[in-house]
Amino acid sequence: MARLNEDGQWIVMMGFIVSITILILAIVVGESALIGKTTSESVLEFSKTDIQDLRSEILTLNEKKILNGSDGMDVIEDIQNISIQRKNSIVEIASWRDALARTDYIYIHFNNGITNYNEVYDEYY
Repeated sequence: MARLNEDGQWIVMMGFIVSITILILAIVVGESALIGKTTSESVLEFSKTDIQDLRSEILTLNEKKILNGSDGMDVIEDIQNISIQRKNSIVEIASWRDALARTDYIYIHFNNGITNYNEVYDEYY
């Protein structure tokens, strides 16, 4: 009987191995791009700077004693209107004083449909 030449079989098998390896690497690279994209989107959706800006402005107004004064409601309504129009977010601000505990409280609520943030700030006087 004639002897079979097995060189061609090795070439075909190595071709299959290389093509399957390239396919698996392409799937892994494609998935890693999706994971990175969704992670970065979730970081961008959390409006950290908007909350920090709001908190900073409220605490500045509190230092100037505007929140507890007669102009406080006008300023709060202006902040709420600006938040709705520019940031599409709902902002609620409340401030009260507990005379027995000698503490001023400020409640800040921020909701833009994705991020819901609540904070109660207390300051002793």
